[in-house]
Amino acid sequence: MKSYTDLEQSKVLSKILPLESADYCWGIDAETLHYNNSPYPCAWKDYTCKEYYIPCWSLAALLSVLPVTAILLKDGNISNTGDIKYNCQSSMINIHKWFDNSIDACYEMILKLHELNLL
Repeated sequence: MKSYTDLEQSKVLSKILPLESADYCWGIDAETLHYNNSPYPCAWKDYTCKEYYIPCWSLAALLSVLPVTAILLKDGNISNTGDIKYNCQSSMINIHKWFDNSIDACYEMILKLHELNLL
């Protein structure tokens, strides 16, 4: 199960959400000079050389920035294989797509709310 936003999602969200809302961060490996395979479980706001880190959000952090009326739905009967799928809805909009994990569902909801100036 996906536990946090991937690097590309984190880059997009860092332009939309308050950076202080991130509870993880992607850091650069000193030897390879590439971003690590997983983020650090430390909030971006706690680092001093912020230009070397990209904020990253867990599911809890993503849910905390959504409007109170947003809900995360889970359905185990969406496909004939019994896979669990996720969708995020609010009283304002519904993303008419199901995702393989809750992080991607919340990410899409945040993008849509931002696009509509509802965040």
